[in-house]
Formats: sequence, C-alpha cells, structure tokens
Amino acid sequence: MSLGIMIKGSEGMVLAADSRVTLFNPVNVGTPNVTQTIVIPATFDNATKILKVAEQEYVGAVTYGLGAFFTTHGPRTMQSFLPEFEETLKRDKTKRLSVSDFANRMSSFYLERWNAVVNRPPNLGEEITFLVAGYDEGAAYGRGFSFAIPNQPAPLELNAAPGAFGITWGGQHDLAFRILYGFDPGVLDFLRAEFNLQPLQLEQLKAKMEARFAAGIPYQFLPLQDCVDLAVFLIEDTIRFQQYRTSVVRGVGGPVEVATVTRDGKFQFISRKQVVAPHASRKGV
Repeated sequence: MSLGIMIKGSEGMVLAADSRVTLFNPVNVGTPNVTQTIVIPATFDNATKILKVAEQEYVGAVTYGLGAFFTTHGPRTMQSFLPEFEETLKRDKTKRLSVSDFANRMSSFYLERWNAVVNRPPNLGEEITFLVAGYDEGAAYGRGFSFAIPNQPAPLELNAAPGAFGITWGGQHDLAFRILYGFDPGVLDFLRAEFNLQPLQLEQLKAKMEARFAAGIPYQFLPLQDCVDLAVFLIEDTIRFQQYRTSVVRGVGGPVEVATVTRDGKFQFISRKQVVAPHASRKGV
C-alpha cells in the first residue's frame, strides 16, 4: 500500500509519502459447521514513512509497500526500528556516509531485521521498498537508490547517467501512472493477453506508448519548489481519487509528508506531522 515518491531535480532531491498503514486481519465468520474467512482491513493514518537518520544530514529515505514487519510481538513499522539502526552507526563511529554506502548499510540492517524478527520466506507481494536520496560530499547533484526487503536487497541507482533527472514512485501508483504516462499500468497486461504479445514486443510497445502519451515534464528544469508541488499533487490526488473507489483498498491516506535534501541545505522536512493532544483547543489548552 502507500504511495512513496522520490524526485531527482537539478536543485535538490525530494522525498514524499502519505501516512497510512493498512493491516489485514483474517476473521472467521459463520456457524460452527459452516465458516468462512474474511479479511478486514484496518487503517492507521499517522505512520512515518520518511526516514531521517541521526547524524546523517545529507541523506534520507522513503518507504512504500508492506507497512510493517509481522513479528512474534505484533506488527512493527520501519520507523520503529530506526533507533536500532542509528545505534549501529553510532557504535561503529560512522561519520558522513556516501549515498551509496548509506543505502547499503540501511538495506543490510533491514534485511537482518527481517531475518531476525520475521524469519520466513515472504508471501506474494510481501516486501517493502526503500527509496534513498541524498548528496555525496562535494557532489554537484544528488543521487537516488532503490532496494526492496527481503527479495531485492542490493541497492540500484536510479537516474544515474550524467545529467539524468527524473521521478520514481511506487505503491498504489495507478493514478500517478495515468497522470504521468497517459494510460493505466494495467493496459499493458491487457494488450499482452488480448494480442498474445511476446515480452520483447510488449517492451517495445510500452516504450512507444510512454513516449507518445507521457506528460512531458522537464525534471531537469523544475525548480525545487515545483518538484515538491508535483510530489504533493500526485499523493493528494490519489487520496481524493480513492475516496470514491470500491475496487481497491484505500491504502493511501493521512497527512502528506515531504522532505528535501540539497547540496547546501542538508535534509529538511518541508511538511511534517506534529504530535498534538486531540481536542485540546476545546478545553482551552
């Protein structure tokens, strides 16, 4: 679930995500003789999906996909493990990491956590993806990496070519895909089945469709503010769109959080939830 976004622009990196985590609870209903299992989704709208690590001022991460590791003590979010990761870096007296080293250290840590607290092969679709964004010391432009726990732990650099900028997203991204590429991502599977297309034919068709229908956004040109606005727009519109849908789990919701990482300004939250007392203002607090 969720919708996580990373944008690599010429003025900086943007990380954005919603705050909803969805847990699925199987419940047996019926009579003692005839029962069936139904799955009830439960949503929580105050999760933190943008991860800021203490003393690593030029890098951060956003997560999407599996909302929590299901341990023997119950579900735990990625944010809940962050103090342990920070302690491992502190114990090793780690100074400023390159973006690549940070992605590798974070991937190794969460893979170890999966093996320790979950300790089983993942079910279908049961993985969590991390998008890591930051700046290397002395670098003119940022770098972005992606890895998925537990199946694809090796970080892959995104938009790595010189002068390459762009957007990466994942989770419940069908509306974002429609907006940015002009067609639903399920269209390709439909065409493959309908016309018995081979993998190479499908890839060629996909490239042609994206070139023909893409929104034509010049990411290399966008100021940092426009990158922030675009990320927020895609997430907020997904939340609104899901309010009317009955064919999908409404897995994107809650406050939208945004952070930037820049060459000179370090990691900075642009939009962040605040812990407040509910209805405190009604009591004059």
